[in-house]
Amino acid sequence: MIVVTITQTGLTVEGHAGYAKTGNDIICAAVSALAQGLAHSLSALTEDAIGYQFRDGHIDIEYENLSEEGRLLVDSFFIAVSDIQMTYGDQYVKIDTAPNGRKTEV
Repeated sequence: MIVVTITQTGLTVEGHAGYAKTGNDIICAAVSALAQGLAHSLSALTEDAIGYQFRDGHIDIEYENLSEEGRLLVDSFFIAVSDIQMTYGDQYVKIDTAPNGRKTEV
């Protein structure tokens, strides 16, 4: 399962969907592309200070005090990942929001 944790200061994408074998998993590919696109878009299209790290099965994006444009990009990411979750089911993608700014345990 992929767990997307969104906080006030960043987001983490952790795990693999397990929808199909490695290299053919369209859910993993979609969520990874969205997260990497978000990181690169925040960097290229805003002046927001961000940090990010990509590893197999793990993506961290950190930010603070996002501009209006940055918030729009993060909201767009959230909507797209939510659409994937609704289409394929929460056995493959779980979205965890941590409104107090702290990541919660899964």
